Amino acid sequence: MADYEDGGFEGDDGRDDAGEMDNDYGRDDELDNEMLEDAATFEIVDQDGLDAGDGVASGETKKRVTSPFMTKYERARVLGTRALQISMNAPIMVQRDGETDPLQIAMKELREKKIPIIIRRFLPDGSYEDWGVDQLEIP
Repeated sequence: MADYEDGGFEGDDGRDDAGEMDNDYGRDDELDNEMLEDAATFEIVDQDGLDAGDGVASGETKKRVTSPFMTKYERARVLGTRALQISMNAPIMVQRDGETDPLQIAMKELREKKIPIIIRRFLPDGSYEDWGVDQLEIP
């Protein structure tokens, strides 16, 4: 059998000495979880869940550092979250006009900037900015 650099042998079933399975890339699962946590740079916050001292609230005059444009990732997450809320009988903020598809209703709400969701953008220094969907430009 040939000896590989990572200590495994040809024909090895991927288990280490303790009998635990390695992942496909030979990294710890803890490392993978940390990388996934770092990849999320924003989150959706319900307007009711905000504290008075959180980040940059809509009424504050603090200068913002992030762009006033909604990214395609934020748009996708807002639409998905709102469509899920609508499908679970959340109040609809626009006229339905016979529309029954939750995603189509969420898209209409987004066009009219009526979605009651706040996007929290995290900054490299650990602080964050809160943007209401109604405050962002949607390309």
